[in-house]
Amino acid sequence: MAFTCWLSRLRSYSKTITNLRTSFFQHLRTRGANTTAITPPYHFSKQNPFRFTCSNSLLPITLAGSLAIHFQSPPPLCDASLDSPKGIGGKGSTEFVVKGSHKHLPQELIEELKAICQDNMSMDYDERYFHGKPQHSFHKAVNIPDVVVFPRSEEEVSNIMKSCDKHKVPIVPYGGATSIEGHTLSPHGGVCIDMSLMQNVKALHVEDMDVVVEPGIGWMELNEYLEPHGLFFPLDPGPGATIGGMCATRCSGSLAVRYGTMRDNVISLKVVLPNGDVVKTASRARKSAAGYDLTRLVIGSEGTLGVITEVTLRLQKIPQHSVVAMCNFPTIKDAADVAIATMLSGIQVSRVELMDEVQVRAINIANDKNLPEFPTLMFEFIGTEAYAREQTLIVQKIISEHRGSDFVFAEDPEAKKELWKIRKEALWACFAMEPKYEAMISDVCVPLSHLAELISRSKKELDASPLICTVIAHAGDGNFHTVILFDPNQEDHRREAERLNHFMVHSALSMEGTCTGEHGVGTGKMKYLEKELGVEALKTMKRIKNALDPNNIMNPGKLIPPHVCF
Repeated sequence: MAFTCWLSRLRSYSKTITNLRTSFFQHLRTRGANTTAITPPYHFSKQNPFRFTCSNSLLPITLAGSLAIHFQSPPPLCDASLDSPKGIGGKGSTEFVVKGSHKHLPQELIEELKAICQDNMSMDYDERYFHGKPQHSFHKAVNIPDVVVFPRSEEEVSNIMKSCDKHKVPIVPYGGATSIEGHTLSPHGGVCIDMSLMQNVKALHVEDMDVVVEPGIGWMELNEYLEPHGLFFPLDPGPGATIGGMCATRCSGSLAVRYGTMRDNVISLKVVLPNGDVVKTASRARKSAAGYDLTRLVIGSEGTLGVITEVTLRLQKIPQHSVVAMCNFPTIKDAADVAIATMLSGIQVSRVELMDEVQVRAINIANDKNLPEFPTLMFEFIGTEAYAREQTLIVQKIISEHRGSDFVFAEDPEAKKELWKIRKEALWACFAMEPKYEAMISDVCVPLSHLAELISRSKKELDASPLICTVIAHAGDGNFHTVILFDPNQEDHRREAERLNHFMVHSALSMEGTCTGEHGVGTGKMKYLEKELGVEALKTMKRIKNALDPNNIMNPGKLIPPHVCF
């Protein structure tokens, strides 16, 4: 039923908009602007508190008047910020604080949420503020959620969604809060759905090498559960990330070079749509050609289409043996060249990570280490003991041909864990150099053959900047991050950080790359999507969004740029 509803909405909205386009503009010419109404969120005019006015928010407006006779809640044709291309997420945007309009929650909705969630609900200011400010991101919003709910089951999520959709109140799904592009901001207030109480492992199928989990479980906790069974889930983003959030942002991590990203490791999902319908996107079969790939549609949708309540994941066997190696280079281009040469050699490495000398210095400061402060590559080789060692020797030879030095490797479990711990905590190490600053983090990714050129070009700009900038790369798949430390209260810092990020993104796009390899779009990357994907792709996304979420309650103002119309 739910899937049929999706298709019927797509068909009906397309026909309605086509048929009404001519009469709509005739109506505007004859009736004037006073007949324009807006769907929530809205605010009152300061000059006349009894007259509704259009908010310069990220939420789309809905034009009524004669359209009201055709449908009750028409999909938005265009966002209010269209006329302001420098608004948040618009082309040329340089704003850091996400603006939004706000209305008070209806008391009826509050009572409904209390009945659904009972004690698992909070309107405490500190709780709401915590959920409204990302923990690891400089992005901010003018508003915070009005209420935070903690559902315990899929049924509760469905009932919450039905109530919010009925009252047209925004919903922001909330996972581990490790995202860095403003995904969990609540610029229009509304209801924050914290999924942390839904963290059960529902079924483990050892012989099938898959597991069914709720979205609130963290990937680290899941791997602790799986370890006694000789299995693990191979994606490893930042510590604290949860499976639901990882699906929503289509994340990856250092192991993606061998095992792929989240889209490759999710078999099926259960998703609650904005109207409360529950959709199962696929069976548990390892492959299927049955219908549209709804699983991949939801993965990477960043909470704009629904709330994930169940995930079936593909698992891997824990490797029999592994070797971790590290080496230094005189320049970052030499290090990038070795990463490319290693991949072209056909060696099945499980990790290839690159850090520049500034990042190594940050690690030394934060961890009281004494690592050589040069561009550094870290590798992991897995397989049988003999195979892992053979891979290590082949790469050592490649390194010697590219001016590499100080090649060391570790096989002891604790030594290996310590080396990867240093890498996984690289972001926190950066703050040891400037504890009071915030970080703008780039996430560009290019075809592997362009990686050395892009890193070299970016490194020249970064080294010439007055700001402290570090480079960390998943060099095996062409994805690299720059941590730009800046004081958000200093305008010159903000402009310089934005300039550097802009330079790297547009350099990557000129090489057929992407503005985001694994962090997602949120509010921070929207302004680059039209150049990367083209306006027709964005219009298609918006049509899907409007069909599934006609009241635009799901994480409004994220992912799709505000200037996109259809």
